[in-house]
Amino acid sequence: MNYLIRYTVPNAFTSLSLLLGIASIVTTQSGDLMLAAWIIVWCGLLDVMDGLSARLLKATSDFGAEFDSMADLVSFGVAPAILVLNLGISVAGIEHGSKHYWLLLAAVSTFALAGAMRLARFNLTSETPVKGWFTGVPITAAGGGVTASMVLVVLSYPDLAASLPLSIYLPVLMFVLAIAMVSRVRFPKMAIRKSKLINTFQFVNAALVYYCGITRSYPEYLFGVGLFLLVAGVIAGRISRTAQPG
Repeated sequence: MNYLIRYTVPNAFTSLSLLLGIASIVTTQSGDLMLAAWIIVWCGLLDVMDGLSARLLKATSDFGAEFDSMADLVSFGVAPAILVLNLGISVAGIEHGSKHYWLLLAAVSTFALAGAMRLARFNLTSETPVKGWFTGVPITAAGGGVTASMVLVVLSYPDLAASLPLSIYLPVLMFVLAIAMVSRVRFPKMAIRKSKLINTFQFVNAALVYYCGITRSYPEYLFGVGLFLLVAGVIAGRISRTAQPG
């Protein structure tokens, strides 16, 4: 019984994340883009709880890894892609059938495809992973940390959004994130480090992200942190001399 409970806890978090990913897609199609974006943020919070509970309960398994990847593809790949496509139509004023529409459609499709390839490579790689590092930007960071929070900021500041050429910015962002996911760049995992400063930053940042997600507040902070961690993570991977891709 204890064995069953131990493995049920992390899989329950994964199941809920998957269901919320589907809920985000449905909510997007219903026209509530703000709520759909927040739901993806919640998926990110659940993804952290999934991995943390699996490690604490020593309940990691091949099934859990595959199931988690399936959930991540829906919640951080497909859901953000559909969300950004609808954002382009409803906020950026992109018309169906226009060249900007086909460009954005190609960008979000490439994003979802790159996310699937990133997850498949992560699960099937035969190389020995290096502790504390990913190869390529994780789909959770691309879809949840950057894309969903970007949508929240755009929707929160309509005047600013109206002044930006979103018909160009949106596809560029999705193409860049797609390339980042399938790249061989080293990207740091959230893990205990030797530096107390880094560990403190990780803890405080995680607490603030959970606060913002649960209370549905300060999307600017979520986007700023997501963008900062993306850029800083890529730079850290480039300058690191001791880590090897894994």
